[in-house]
Amino acid sequence: MAGGLVGRRHQDMIRLDPQLTPQTLRPKIERLFALSAAKIRAIDQAWNPSQGTPVFTAQGVYTSRGWTEWTQGFMYGSALLQFDASGEEWFLDYGRRTTVERMAMYLTHTGVHDHGFNNISTYGNLLRLVKEGKIPAREFEKDFYELALKVSGAVQAARWARISDGRGYIYSFNGPHSLFADSIRSLRSLAVAHHLRHALMGENDQRISLLERLVQHASVTAEFAVYYGEGRDAYDVRGRVAHESIFNMNDGSYRSPNTQQGYSPFTTWTRGLAWIMCGFAEELEFLETLPDQDLAPLGGGQKIEAMMRRAAEATCDYYLEQAAQDGIPYWDTGAPNLAKLGDWLSKPSEPFNDYEPVDSSAAAIAAQGLWRLGNYLSRPTRNPRNAQRYRQAALTIANTLFDEPYLCTDASHQGLILHSVYHRPKGWDYVPPGRKIPCGESSMWGDYHARELALLLLREVRQEPYPTFFRI
Repeated sequence: MAGGLVGRRHQDMIRLDPQLTPQTLRPKIERLFALSAAKIRAIDQAWNPSQGTPVFTAQGVYTSRGWTEWTQGFMYGSALLQFDASGEEWFLDYGRRTTVERMAMYLTHTGVHDHGFNNISTYGNLLRLVKEGKIPAREFEKDFYELALKVSGAVQAARWARISDGRGYIYSFNGPHSLFADSIRSLRSLAVAHHLRHALMGENDQRISLLERLVQHASVTAEFAVYYGEGRDAYDVRGRVAHESIFNMNDGSYRSPNTQQGYSPFTTWTRGLAWIMCGFAEELEFLETLPDQDLAPLGGGQKIEAMMRRAAEATCDYYLEQAAQDGIPYWDTGAPNLAKLGDWLSKPSEPFNDYEPVDSSAAAIAAQGLWRLGNYLSRPTRNPRNAQRYRQAALTIANTLFDEPYLCTDASHQGLILHSVYHRPKGWDYVPPGRKIPCGESSMWGDYHARELALLLLREVRQEPYPTFFRI
C-alpha cells in the first residue's frame, strides 16, 4: 500500500507553484466556462430522460448506469453554475425548469444517501441565487425551494442506524450496516434544513434535531472512516480513508473497513478520500455560523470543531502525499499496478499509461476541499501557514484540471473534464481501442465539481460573495 505501515510519513508530492493565484487562473477559468456552455446544451439536446440519468461517457457520449440515480442533480445543477458564472439566461431557465419538472422524486427518495448531491445542487443552488439577489423570484418561489430543502434534509436524516454507544449515522444504499465516506457530503441537506429551522418528526411526535444527527454522523465518520496513524491496525496511516465502514446491526459494534469502488479495504479509494476532504471542510464553514446555544447540548462548538478539523487536516495532508506532482491522484493509493509506473509520486500524472487510471473527478472534489479548508484556517488563531499550503495545492490542481489533457476541448465530446473513473473493480469504465485501462472519458460528478471549483475561484477574482451551500 502506498503510504506504508503505521507511523510512516511522506513529504508532499504535489509541486506547489507560489505564483499561482485565482487571478492568474482567470483565463483558464473563462475558457472552461466557454467550453462548458456548449457541452451542457449538447447533453440537453441529445439526452432522452426515459433512459434514466446520465452518469459517465463512453466514446464521448453520456450513458446511464443503473446503480442509484445519484447524478441527476449534477446535470441540472451544472446549468445553474453556468448561469452563475456567465449570466446567460438560458442556463437559468433550463436549470430552474428541469429542477421543478424532474427533481421532485429525489426529495422523498428514502432509499439513498445522496440527498446532499441531488438536492443541494439544484434546489439549493436556486435558493442561494435568490437570496444573493442574482435571480428575481416571487415569495412563493423562494418558499417552494425552502420547502423542498426542508423535506430533503428530514428524509435524509431518517435513514438512520445506531452504533453501540448510542450515536448514529446515515446508512448507505447497501443497508443499515453500511457507512459510506461519500455521505459526509450529504450532511449538507441536514445542515440546510436545520438552518431553515426544520426538524424530523418521529413516533409520538418526537422532534428529532437535524443538527444533532449531522454532528453524530460526522463524529462516527471521523472515528471509523478516517485513520490517524495511532496504531488502529497494521495499515493505520494518518489521513487514510476507508470507503465503507461495516457495523454489526445486532449490537451496533464496529466490525471492519470495506470498499465498494476502491481496490481493497486497506487501501484508499481516492474519490472517497476527496469526499471526506470536501465534506468536512464545508461543515467546518457551516459550524462557524452556528450560535453557541445550538452546539452546547451536542458537546460544545470547540469539541465538534476539533473533531471535524482533525479529520479534514489529516485527509488533506494525506492527499498531498499521495497525488502525483501536478495534483492529480490515481484512482486508488494501493492499486496493484502502480509500481509498474516507477516513481509515480515524483512526476506528473500519466492519464494515458498502460497500468492504472487516474481519477480527475477526485482531484476536482479534493481541490475544493483544500481551498475551503485553507480559507477556514487562514485566521491567525488557527493555522495560517497550513492554510496557504492548502490553498496553493488547490490552485495547483485547478491549473492542471483546467487545461489539456484534462480539459476537453473536443466539441464532439460531451464531457468537460477527461480521465474520470467510475467503478474500476466492476469494469464499468470505457477502455478505448488499443488501450489497456480506462482513459479519455468524463463523469457527471467530475464535470459538476470542476464547474463548482471554477466558480469558487472566479467569484474571488470578481470580488463577489464567497459561495457556500448554507448561506441561503
